[in-house]
Amino acid sequence: MSRNILVTGGAGFIGSCFVVQQVEAGNNVLVLDKLTYAGHLVNLEPCLHSSKFSFAHGDIGDAELVARCLKEFRPDAIVNFAAESHVDRSIHSAEDFVRTNVLGTEQLLRTTKDWWQELEPEAKKKFRFLHISTDEVYGSLDKNSAPFTENSPYAPNSPYSASKASSDFFVRSYFKTYGLPTLISNCSNNYGPRQYPEKLIPLMVLNAVSNKPLPIYGTGLNIRDWIYVEDHCEALDLILSKGRIGESYNIGGECEKSNLEIVHSICEILDEVMPKSDGTSYSRQIKFVADRPGHDFRYAIDSTRVKKELGWTPRHCFPEALRKTVLWYLDNSEWTKQVMDEDYRKWLHQQYQGLDAAKSL
Repeated sequence: MSRNILVTGGAGFIGSCFVVQQVEAGNNVLVLDKLTYAGHLVNLEPCLHSSKFSFAHGDIGDAELVARCLKEFRPDAIVNFAAESHVDRSIHSAEDFVRTNVLGTEQLLRTTKDWWQELEPEAKKKFRFLHISTDEVYGSLDKNSAPFTENSPYAPNSPYSASKASSDFFVRSYFKTYGLPTLISNCSNNYGPRQYPEKLIPLMVLNAVSNKPLPIYGTGLNIRDWIYVEDHCEALDLILSKGRIGESYNIGGECEKSNLEIVHSICEILDEVMPKSDGTSYSRQIKFVADRPGHDFRYAIDSTRVKKELGWTPRHCFPEALRKTVLWYLDNSEWTKQVMDEDYRKWLHQQYQGLDAAKSL
């Protein structure tokens, strides 16, 4: 049977991938999105004209709007992607992250709880609230530490991760206090098509082919666990369908790479598919910049629970999926033009001053 799924933040990178998968699976999806700098309807183009898809423009903190969506759409589940999600931006303006990630999530929970409590017993039992979080809430690992598990203590080190940790705690509290059937997922770094170009992989691809510097923080040796976005969204579907209420599930790609390794891999792909006319490698554009304040050294995820309990495993291997991702950005320059507005250029200039990284692509 098809489900009605309300997806907040569904016009962003990961949210739009999840929405497209769900619509293609035959589910009815209502996207609620504020359409800020990182949320764009063009990300939802594959399903915009589907009878299974509908859209509401607005904020998760707007209780009246959310209540109306709940009453009219009657979702079987809410999947909350809505969040400010970039560490660098949180360092410059933590207030936006508190407003959306903490206050917005709590308001969404409160409005949902009030609606859910009035449902008929069967609908009430069937309903799920899945909150999408991050591995960054666990803090930083050294090189030899075991990966994060669901029992790892929270130790956020940036305003972004602190705001996500707070939202996780509110989700947990609504399960413990009110019985709202919640689930939490904590995922590692995602990559794939339609990722906003402030993030590492699309930024490097687009800067490289525009003959701009490839800015890397510090030494570039900070390590992240990478997962292809489609694999992440498939795990979310399993959590939503079969996860134990009140639990959290870690989702990782089991693919730890330093930032420098990632950039060199991108350069190698570009050297092959779009060689420079002078015969030099794109890696010559790498420039090391001052390190990010409070830069976590390493993230790594133990996905044992989601694998053993729900039968999930990532389908994509990193080399092939990275190549697929790089080629997507090369082949979709029109998407890039649509999402990269003047606000993005101003932010990029502020973030990487002196590297001439903000000129139009």
